[in-house]
Amino acid sequence: MVTAIVSSLLRSQFFQADQIICCSANDGTSEKLAEATKIHRSGSPDEVLDFNPDLLVLGCKPQQISTLSSDLGSRKVESLVLSIMAGIPLDRLSSTFPDAPNIIRSMPNTPGQIGAGITGYVFANPPLSSDKLLVSDVLSSLGPALELKSEDDIDRVTAVSGSGPAYLFEFTCALEEAAKEIGLSHDLAHQFAIHTITGSAKLISESVLHPKELRNQVTSPNGTTQAALESFSSSALRKTVYKAVKAAHERSIELSNA
Repeated sequence: MVTAIVSSLLRSQFFQADQIICCSANDGTSEKLAEATKIHRSGSPDEVLDFNPDLLVLGCKPQQISTLSSDLGSRKVESLVLSIMAGIPLDRLSSTFPDAPNIIRSMPNTPGQIGAGITGYVFANPPLSSDKLLVSDVLSSLGPALELKSEDDIDRVTAVSGSGPAYLFEFTCALEEAAKEIGLSHDLAHQFAIHTITGSAKLISESVLHPKELRNQVTSPNGTTQAALESFSSSALRKTVYKAVKAAHERSIELSNA
């Protein structure tokens, strides 16, 4: 997601490459990012702070937050801190960065890689208008960015949009497999499944109609679509989806409380 944010910021021209600096663990990630985008790179978080950044984006793995604390030592972080890490609550971030003027916890999703994502975020404290604008500019480079009313909504957003792309990818795989099972070739099954999903998603995003109304437009009485939808209903598809989202929501809460 950090690569997606950097790429989106440069593409949208919110920032220039010489205004962004990155660092990472010793795994080559920051080297690759700097080489691909021409942004600055440093060898440690401490060096990043020497640049006095307006915004410090935390995109490391959640389990690396303790290592990050030791890397910073007694160094004061006086930048805004924006976390895109799953499961790390605001109170823990605040204890790690007690001198930060504000901390933001966010949940973007992978379609942000192409500017088609959606992000939910929440401030630890009421933000200054300038801080609010900066965070909005950064996150909206990935797609719509919505400020949430409470941190509890982050766990809900995680279950819906954070994990949601995987649900759609899995459904696409299921549709492709079903197409092969009824006799389409591998190549045709793949193409028809992919384009059906992407075309339908584009129609949803561009139409003024609710998805329910779009569904009804496809469904003729006693036709093929109705037969399929009745099968979904008998298989309790909506209940299955609810159970999946509920499981993701509960797991997000567990991670936040760990």
